[in-house]
Amino acid sequence: MNSPDTGFPITLTVNGVPRSLVLEDARVTLLDALRERLDLTGSKKGCDRGQCGACTILLDGVRINACLALAVSHDGASITTIEGLADGDVLHPVQAAFVDHDAYQCGFCTPGQIMSAVGLIREGQAGDDPERVREGMSGNLCRCGAYAGITEAVLAAHAAMNAPDVLPGGHLSEDAA
Repeated sequence: MNSPDTGFPITLTVNGVPRSLVLEDARVTLLDALRERLDLTGSKKGCDRGQCGACTILLDGVRINACLALAVSHDGASITTIEGLADGDVLHPVQAAFVDHDAYQCGFCTPGQIMSAVGLIREGQAGDDPERVREGMSGNLCRCGAYAGITEAVLAAHAAMNAPDVLPGGHLSEDAA
């Protein structure tokens, strides 16, 4: 049984790597566990209320606001953060599309925007309708106003990820080029 004296042990698979933690408090959020215990600072703490989306991660493949999720409630879960998205030096297609479409300005919201876009595409909610993308991404705020570039990037990434002969990074294979 867990107690304040022994802590709260949890195991998470983070970016494909099993990680074990002992939390001193059952109220530690996934965001704080990732940032403060595992030194994965890509997910940002913007509002701590689930209103801005800067902390968006994938939990068992589904996008969530990490600031609202208690770490102890997700013992055994698989988590993907922005740090685990690229394949080595090769950007994920969504990351590449954000670069190609200037879908960032200050960059603070970008990790959450990218993780939300990956989740949106995986959920089959992106499509080719800009309004649908804007609605699907409405939980992620950009205080700089880069929404047009973000929408274009999500549409381009969706197209790239659903095109035949796509290599990691969203680039076409030599056979298809």
